[in-house]
Amino acid sequence: KPLPKRWVVERTFSWFENFRRLAKDYEYTTSSSQAMIYLAFIALMLNKITFL
Repeated sequence: KPLPKRWVVERTFSWFENFRRLAKDYEYTTSSSQAMIYLAFIALMLNKITFL
Protein backbone atom coordinates (compact mmCIF):
# COMPACT_ATOMS: atom_id res chain seq x y z
CA LYS A 1 0.00 0.00 0.00
CA PRO A 2 1.53 3.38 -0.98
CA LEU A 3 2.06 6.04 1.62
CA PRO A 4 -0.55 8.84 1.54
CA LYS A 5 1.66 11.89 0.96
CA ARG A 6 4.49 10.21 -0.89
CA TRP A 7 3.60 11.95 -4.16
CA VAL A 8 4.50 15.30 -2.59
CA VAL A 9 8.03 14.10 -1.89
CA GLU A 10 8.37 12.44 -5.29
CA ARG A 11 7.23 15.61 -7.06
CA THR A 12 9.70 17.71 -5.08
CA PHE A 13 12.57 15.40 -5.99
CA SER A 14 11.54 15.47 -9.64
CA TRP A 15 11.85 19.27 -9.62
CA PHE A 16 15.53 18.83 -8.77
CA GLU A 17 16.11 17.21 -12.17
CA ASN A 18 16.22 20.73 -13.59
CA PHE A 19 19.30 21.48 -11.49
CA ARG A 20 22.19 19.66 -13.11
CA ARG A 21 24.55 20.36 -10.22
CA LEU A 22 22.32 18.41 -7.84
CA ALA A 23 22.24 15.32 -10.06
CA LYS A 24 25.52 14.17 -8.53
CA ASP A 25 27.31 15.34 -5.44
CA TYR A 26 30.23 17.32 -6.83
CA GLU A 27 30.74 19.35 -3.66
CA TYR A 28 33.67 18.65 -1.37
CA THR A 29 32.00 19.47 1.93
CA THR A 30 28.54 18.69 3.22
CA SER A 31 27.93 22.35 4.02
CA SER A 32 28.42 23.35 0.39
CA SER A 33 26.11 20.51 -0.72
CA GLN A 34 23.52 21.74 1.73
CA ALA A 35 23.91 25.30 0.43
CA MET A 36 23.31 24.11 -3.15
CA ILE A 37 20.12 22.34 -2.06
CA TYR A 38 18.94 25.50 -0.28
CA LEU A 39 19.65 27.57 -3.39
CA ALA A 40 17.69 25.13 -5.52
CA PHE A 41 14.73 25.30 -3.13
CA ILE A 42 14.87 29.10 -3.12
CA ALA A 43 14.87 29.17 -6.91
CA LEU A 44 11.93 26.75 -7.04
CA MET A 45 9.89 28.71 -4.51
CA LEU A 46 10.61 32.06 -6.19
CA ASN A 47 9.51 30.55 -9.48
CA LYS A 48 6.27 29.33 -7.88
CA ILE A 49 5.61 32.73 -6.25
CA THR A 50 6.09 34.67 -9.47
CA PHE A 51 3.44 32.61 -11.27
CA LEU A 52 0.75 33.05 -8.61
